[in-house]
Amino acid sequence: MQSLPQLIKKRNGKSETFSLDKIKNAIIKAAKATSTTLSATQMDALLNRLLFTEDMSVEEIQNQVEMALMAEGLFATAKAFIVYRNQHTEDRQTLQKLRFLVDYCNAANAASGSKFDANANVENKNLATLIGELPKGDFIRLNRRLLCDRLKEMYGKEAAERYLDLLNNHFIYKNDETSLANYCASITMYPWLLNGTKAIGGNSSAPTNLKSFCGGFINMVFIVSSMLSGACATVEFLMYMSHFLEKEYGEDYYLHADDVVDLSKRQRTLDKVITDCFEQIVYSINQPTGARNFQSVFWNISYYDRPYFESLFGEFIFPDGSRPHWEPLSWLQKRFMNWFNAERTKTVLTFPVETMALLCKDGDVIDKEYGDFTAEMYAKGHSFFTYMSDNADSLSSCCRLRNEIQDNGFSYTLGAGGVSTGSKSVLTINLNRCIQYAVNKNIDYKEYLSHVIDLCHKVQMAYNENLKDLLHHHMLPLFDAGYINIDRQYLTIGINGLVEAAEFMGLEITPNDEYKEFVQGVLGLIETYNKQYRTKEAMFNCEMIPAENVGVKHAKWDKADGYFVPRDCYNSYFYRVEDNSLTILDKFRLHGAPYIEHLTGGSALHMNLDEHLSQAQYRQLMRVAAEEGCNYFTFNIPNTVCNECGHIDKRNLKECPHCHSENVDYLTRVIGYMKRVSNFSAARQTEAGKRYYATKEKYTV
Repeated sequence: MQSLPQLIKKRNGKSETFSLDKIKNAIIKAAKATSTTLSATQMDALLNRLLFTEDMSVEEIQNQVEMALMAEGLFATAKAFIVYRNQHTEDRQTLQKLRFLVDYCNAANAASGSKFDANANVENKNLATLIGELPKGDFIRLNRRLLCDRLKEMYGKEAAERYLDLLNNHFIYKNDETSLANYCASITMYPWLLNGTKAIGGNSSAPTNLKSFCGGFINMVFIVSSMLSGACATVEFLMYMSHFLEKEYGEDYYLHADDVVDLSKRQRTLDKVITDCFEQIVYSINQPTGARNFQSVFWNISYYDRPYFESLFGEFIFPDGSRPHWEPLSWLQKRFMNWFNAERTKTVLTFPVETMALLCKDGDVIDKEYGDFTAEMYAKGHSFFTYMSDNADSLSSCCRLRNEIQDNGFSYTLGAGGVSTGSKSVLTINLNRCIQYAVNKNIDYKEYLSHVIDLCHKVQMAYNENLKDLLHHHMLPLFDAGYINIDRQYLTIGINGLVEAAEFMGLEITPNDEYKEFVQGVLGLIETYNKQYRTKEAMFNCEMIPAENVGVKHAKWDKADGYFVPRDCYNSYFYRVEDNSLTILDKFRLHGAPYIEHLTGGSALHMNLDEHLSQAQYRQLMRVAAEEGCNYFTFNIPNTVCNECGHIDKRNLKECPHCHSENVDYLTRVIGYMKRVSNFSAARQTEAGKRYYATKEKYTV
């Protein structure tokens, strides 16, 4: 008989000592089930048909046993073995689900209880969230099978096996494996203007007035988001709303906001009618929904300065032949921002995630009015993202996803333009593990990364083919109806663990040439492959992923396997989140043009501050961002929420200013969106406690 291996790989990916006796006993049990007695000669013949390799999987051994039994003509025993194997698998899976059920019920919150893709947007732990969690393991197995089958077909068995090996050993991470839906989308709502929701499975007609616009918009967003695993960006939202306001109250409605327009006893002004519409839409979409595992919809919207608006929508025509007008839209944008900022002092409103898109030139914004207004909103305590670009073909929103909207450049989307685009799929590289593995094996880390990156592109190409099959079978109504254009959706290569890898390499995580060259070398390598694999049907970008869940997982997995792990969560910035030595200027530089050059899918600077700045200070920081080429950022000041009286204060306080209770919670960005810290997973709560919030001595720029 051949030499026997030392180890085999269990189903959970861990290795254990190889045992030939276990294989024999399994065969004997199957034979007894059919009243068959196997001779020593028969057993030897069976075992001689098995080909053992070091660290082979339990599944591989069992597959060989089945084939060996049939090859020896022991068909009844083979059937019994297969039945027993399947029953054992079912029993094992049921036991796993029972254990998960108990653990989930005992968890502190829904995010801590989730085994697969925890996020703080699931506020409640209840039967609905449990039901949403239970099938996720099955979805993962199904998605892996579909992807591996396609990989074998396109690139061979070795590519599929290599993918599973890198996946199971945490060199790469497939985002959103728990869902069959594609990732995020910035949709065009124009098909809804024409035909309502009927083409995507709804039953509502096209909106004809302000009331039907509000109700229909809510329904449309819920339907669209149920077919996505990530965010839904409605980039035309306020422009469309302004259109219906003009149809009812005239193009100059914004000049008559204080006029009474309601004939009922309420005698509402036009401004009150408008803010009531805001309330209807925002509060409705912030409600949890069963189609999203009892979490609210990830909803993004955008604001534009005049140059952006004219560039994106200057040639836009509504179905009735009219065009959008800047003056009323500008008024409506400002009114919504002020209303939403005030409303967030009444209750916790997570969505929409807002992005202000500003064109800049020569170190400042072009539209000074909107530059001043943006700074004013920050000074008032509002929390939103700002995207600054020197070209109107690029836009951004939400967590950081960026996509191309014109042929002449890459661009941010997901809430700030780039209509009918987004990301089909995200596959993330754990840079810290990959680079450490290569260095420890005396392999050139760029050479090793090249192999990993190349495989990631093959995997994404395979995913794209599977998505096209679904489209061919009319399983993607958002694409069929024109809300999303598949050719303008990106295949995203995500990165995580960049800073940790740099620390392992002994680099100083500050604005310096050595660190900059490291960043450019790694990210430039990914961009090279993005261009190499690009076709008309498959476009690639690279994104520093938000990593709300996987940042914790990577740190945990890497630490367990003996890698250098400097913190318990790999964060999505170019600096160490707990570093209190960096100034605000340092952080803007670390997210400036030289560092983000190859991140064609985006990155986001979260400038954590201990307290709010003045309008003039924020305005100056916007100039700093423009000078450094930091194009996507937000200012993050923890808001205090009283657990006793419910009062919300936009300052970072130790006690409630209303009832003086010290039983307080804090609203802050877990990554892209704001939630109570108590809703974060346990590991993310620990990370949040280590974040450094700059105090006044760090404000000077």
